Amino acid sequence: MTSESKTGETGVNDVVSLELIGPVGLVAIDNPPVNAASHAVRSGLWQAVEALQQNAAVKAIALYGKGRTFIAGADIREFGRPPQDPWLPELCNFLEGSATPIVCVLHGTTLGGGLEVALACHARVALKGTKVGLPEVTLGILPGAGGTQRAPRLAGIPKALDMITGGKPLGAEEALEAGLLDRIAEGDPRELALQAAQELLDGSLPNRRTGDLVAEPDPAALDEMRAKLAKSQPLLFSPHKCVDAVAACRLPIAEGMKEERRLYDDCMESPQRAGLIHAFFSERAVTKIPEASAEPRAIESIGVIGGGTMGSGIATAALLSGLPVTLTERNQDGLDRGTATIAKNLEGAVKRGKLTAAGRDEILDSKLSTSTDLAALSDVDLVIEAAFEDMAVKREIFGTLDRVCKKGAVLASNTSYLDINGIAAVTSRPEDVIGLHFFSPAHVMRLLEVVVAEKTGADVVATGFTLAKRLKKIAVRSGVCDGFIGNRIMTFYKKAADYMMMDGASPEEIDTAMRGFGFAMGPYQVADLAGLDISWAANKRRAATRPVEERYIPIADRLCENGWFGRKTGRGFYIYDGEGSRPNPEALAIIDAERAEAGITPRPFSSEEIVNRFMTAMILEGTRVLEEGIALRPIDVDAVFLNGYGFPRFRGGPMHTADVIGAAELVRRIEAYAQEDAYYWQVPELLRKMAASRETFAEMNARG
Repeated sequence: MTSESKTGETGVNDVVSLELIGPVGLVAIDNPPVNAASHAVRSGLWQAVEALQQNAAVKAIALYGKGRTFIAGADIREFGRPPQDPWLPELCNFLEGSATPIVCVLHGTTLGGGLEVALACHARVALKGTKVGLPEVTLGILPGAGGTQRAPRLAGIPKALDMITGGKPLGAEEALEAGLLDRIAEGDPRELALQAAQELLDGSLPNRRTGDLVAEPDPAALDEMRAKLAKSQPLLFSPHKCVDAVAACRLPIAEGMKEERRLYDDCMESPQRAGLIHAFFSERAVTKIPEASAEPRAIESIGVIGGGTMGSGIATAALLSGLPVTLTERNQDGLDRGTATIAKNLEGAVKRGKLTAAGRDEILDSKLSTSTDLAALSDVDLVIEAAFEDMAVKREIFGTLDRVCKKGAVLASNTSYLDINGIAAVTSRPEDVIGLHFFSPAHVMRLLEVVVAEKTGADVVATGFTLAKRLKKIAVRSGVCDGFIGNRIMTFYKKAADYMMMDGASPEEIDTAMRGFGFAMGPYQVADLAGLDISWAANKRRAATRPVEERYIPIADRLCENGWFGRKTGRGFYIYDGEGSRPNPEALAIIDAERAEAGITPRPFSSEEIVNRFMTAMILEGTRVLEEGIALRPIDVDAVFLNGYGFPRFRGGPMHTADVIGAAELVRRIEAYAQEDAYYWQVPELLRKMAASRETFAEMNARG
């Protein structure tokens, strides 16, 4: 013991202290911000409990956390480092084996290793509002400190399988009903810990070693989960290993934990773990921007221009965050449609349990206002323009906003492709202008590209990131270019898909190959969903400046000329009707006709070749985006595609995938493909240098 405070607390180390009150030993964890299970916490808990075990006067021990939560999980700063004793499985076994009974009091978010510590205690009490869970599967691993063995002993195999393979947290009431908790209480964690310890002594709180319990065998539940995962997550590794680990709960606890550790190690060696960990860290890395130290402007109200699908979605996201919104449209019909869409979106939130019916009504009655006059935006703190994707339209709107909006208001455009500098140039305050590129549906999709123009103020950039956090979105900083980070890269790799389609692969073959790689949808399914008319308009906009050397595939244009815009018209590359979706034979006929006119003899493409060309094109253009400084780091490109374009999370993103392939192999591929099309397939200088030096994108991320 190093020091004793006036309250009687004795510091075991910097993050764990103990306190003696009669026959009770209280152990407090104080490792802000979330009491992560760092080496210091593990070591301090071991020392504290060991000291109390050796004190004959102590008859019960209670663990609790100071601050906003009990142990919230592993310490992310220790990810990838060799484990230090005591490692978590040893600590949990030590706690469970204690002759002096141990109760823990949970509050906040007790996840992962935090819940495993709790399951190893002899009783568990949680404050009302506590959430518990075992989310390790989302990182490509499984609970490795007894979670797969103790959870089914307390909650049964079916509930444990749902928790561990899904990774979603449970509320306190559900956890109590499942048997993971013994009681829910209200009050101060320290006072409840003292009370719980006394109840442990008088027998009113159960005292049992979880490892001594027997999980009720349920082979049907195991088989059902295996079948479910084979259908829903056939490409993922760790969920299937989670089932195998839970199945081991039939064994004595020591043998079950040995099997859990073997399966955990299998997961640790999987490339998917590296991809998922990278994806996890990407959400934190993108917040590190040059403008991070700037003071954001206060945003207490926003205006949204445009009541279409995107504008209504943006308004919905803002309203759900508690911000009052003024929605403007050119006419009342547009406002009525926009308001109806917002109401429908909010109703969806009610059905998902994200909002109460009363909350929905309050938002519609008091938080949303509408107008057909842009002057109604004169007092809002931030305006987001979501009008038609036409530069003349947007410049006219921003010229008006410059006149009517108050000084200091942030003027943002939701443009997907257009030049933010050109939009800002029509105002007298270009420092207030920024791009906020939401993804549809805007109240659901997590990505927000924050597009920084030449004269955008640092405080405005910081404001964009602060708004994203309030809207629960992942903001990624982008420079200005046609399509910014995501749409620029997508436009490029979509050409690779079109070239394969023209040369012999069918849209269905390409989509099937990319689904096999891990995308939920292939590029032609995505095009049909987004609307072929959107890319048609962009193609016409770019036609005047398209290089003569560029190979252009007009197949999608031909579909649009027939009025086939995808799902919205019931027909595109696929047919959509009451029988589901299937390839559109008339689209295939157009493809054949275009091939014949170009004198192309179709050739077969294997799934492997389709994936290789598609991914190589994506990485090629991602590298150019980095070379030009449009994206700050490779991990920013990954974050865009993971959160906005359906890139398979277990693969970590395109630039993470590039490191898996290797720069030298990518250069070899590009040079081979260039034999067919030297204009499209050009090796970026950065990639060539990386191949020569063996540098990786991960090393660039580490440099920041």
